[in-house]
Amino acid sequence: MAEGVLSPGVNLEAFSQAIAAIQALRSSVTRVFDCLKDGMRNKETLEGREKGFMAAFQESLHSVSRDLGELERLSNLVGKPSENHPLHNSGLLSLDPVQDKTPLYSQLLQAYKWSNKLQYHAGLASGLLNQQSLKRSANQMGVSAKRRPKAQPTTLVLPPPYVDDVINRIDRMFPELSIQLSRPNGTSAMLLVTLGKVLKVIVVMRSLFIDRTIVKGYNENVYTEDGKLDIWSKSNYQVFQKVTDHATTALLHYQLPQMPDVVVRSFMTWLRSYIKLFQAPCQRCGKFLQDGLPPTWRDFRTLEAFHDTCRQ
Repeated sequence: MAEGVLSPGVNLEAFSQAIAAIQALRSSVTRVFDCLKDGMRNKETLEGREKGFMAAFQESLHSVSRDLGELERLSNLVGKPSENHPLHNSGLLSLDPVQDKTPLYSQLLQAYKWSNKLQYHAGLASGLLNQQSLKRSANQMGVSAKRRPKAQPTTLVLPPPYVDDVINRIDRMFPELSIQLSRPNGTSAMLLVTLGKVLKVIVVMRSLFIDRTIVKGYNENVYTEDGKLDIWSKSNYQVFQKVTDHATTALLHYQLPQMPDVVVRSFMTWLRSYIKLFQAPCQRCGKFLQDGLPPTWRDFRTLEAFHDTCRQ
């Protein structure tokens, strides 16, 4: 029933009177047809019947004309509704009787119009800037954009000795962590991080950038049958599956491409906060367990423990 919602620009009193005028107009039109249906009755002479019929018919037509004029007058007072925007059920906000105090619907319409204009102008600006960039490239380099060599990023490729040095410094920085570095597939490093006797984390790296993390329990097997680190199978315990999901979220949070060593150190600092995974209560509800699980979320800034549902 979103079509029946009145917009803020409608005069409700005039609208109510217009509805009554429509009803009166329908009644007048009905009387006209009743007059035509009944014809000339209740008169003894033919001349009397004709005069009575004409008088009643003219009166009915005048009534229709008068009601139609009144309806046209009220239609001008009702006001024009606002433009139809696909705001779905948000149009129900216009039914708020205290519109002056909480003009949510009118503000929503203005924000929607502003957003549409911003998107339109942004598209135009993007097209113009792309055209100008192609022109500058052709004038400066003398070759087409397709033939231009792509600039290779220099920060993505770091020498293995530098990576080893960064990992060793982080290992010495955090005594609770034990880091074992290996390179089973060439220059890319893989870390096995052991946090006390709580958990183990497999960290797959590309130079100094962390690509993937898998968290497992301290007593779980982290190797495949051929003796390599198992980077695909997940933990058998739901608590460590939750921590794996949170670690993936942490990788997205700690992003600083120009300083990858800071990113690794920040991630390890966050990971170290799980040393009391089964001992720290939730900072919001104060409970140790919720749905059978300890607080598995650690705040990225304060490192405080929260249940997954309590952090919202």
